[in-house]
Amino acid sequence: MKITFAVITLCKGGAQRMLVELANGLSQKGYDVAVVMPPQGVIEYPLHVSVIRTKGQSITADEIPVSDVIVSNFYTLTPICEQASHAGKGIHVRISLCYEPVFLPDHEASFKSYHISKNLVVLSNWQQQLIKLNHGIEGSIVPVGVSGNFCNLGKRRSSKRLEVSGIVRIQEGGYSWHREQEYLIETFRALKEKYPRVIFNLISPPNEVISSPTLHQYHSNRSFQSLRPRDDMQLNRFLNKTDIFVSSSTYDTASLPGLEAMKCGAALATVYSGGNMDYCRHGENCLLSYRHENMLFEHVSTLIENAQLRQKLAIEGEKEASKWTWDRSVDLFEVAIKGFMNRR
Repeated sequence: MKITFAVITLCKGGAQRMLVELANGLSQKGYDVAVVMPPQGVIEYPLHVSVIRTKGQSITADEIPVSDVIVSNFYTLTPICEQASHAGKGIHVRISLCYEPVFLPDHEASFKSYHISKNLVVLSNWQQQLIKLNHGIEGSIVPVGVSGNFCNLGKRRSSKRLEVSGIVRIQEGGYSWHREQEYLIETFRALKEKYPRVIFNLISPPNEVISSPTLHQYHSNRSFQSLRPRDDMQLNRFLNKTDIFVSSSTYDTASLPGLEAMKCGAALATVYSGGNMDYCRHGENCLLSYRHENMLFEHVSTLIENAQLRQKLAIEGEKEASKWTWDRSVDLFEVAIKGFMNRR
């Protein structure tokens, strides 16, 4: 079976990582997998399938090869892949990595794009319910996974200074509003005043710190330690230094960073973001609050002061994260596309 993914870019990010993991995993299972992307699209993850670069700056239906399955992952690609499908190039399956009508400015076009194809893959129960309510289509759930590169190295020592970490991404361009990064920074500043001995880490891709004035300002703050992982191995080491991982995001279809931190043995304090409810259980494997409650400061303070609770949440979080593998994601995606093909 030939499967073609139409992709704009594969830069650092949970959505792009999932596309790479699905493509690589399906290829390992014996499928003929290709990625079609424009020449300016970057590839920042190891990709082990054929890459077809388009002639122009955007993908056209003509440039999508004849396949059994054509996969779109963004609202601008959905009509193009559907056009290719109508031309006899394969069935079109949309994997919704984010629900764009709320997330992005072009609400009308992104909303209408969900009326184009009934073959839909989503990442979480929350996202499935959201799209079913708005569009009457019940997508097949294919959850995210955590790379085997992330694991608990067992190097935390009770005698060391506690470390609290959060991820901040490039804000310019309007794609990070949902991360509530100002809230995270304000919380870290207040916590640093209360706990001056605690180390607070800001984690960002190094190229984003260079290109983003806002990120550069965050990382220049001497109250925080600046961590700029080059790859998964280095990020894994940073997360293994982390005792408490903090997520302030309020809108995520899956929220991968929290899972990666849990897999590395960090206790999680997080804001409800929708998709993270598939793995977050307040008081059992994390501390969770709604944004309007403004509880991050209190929750992180509790974890700093209560070592027993911190350890309990870390242990239970690691157990939960171990269930979230990319192998499971690939298997469920395979089941989904076979189901779509059978119902043609």
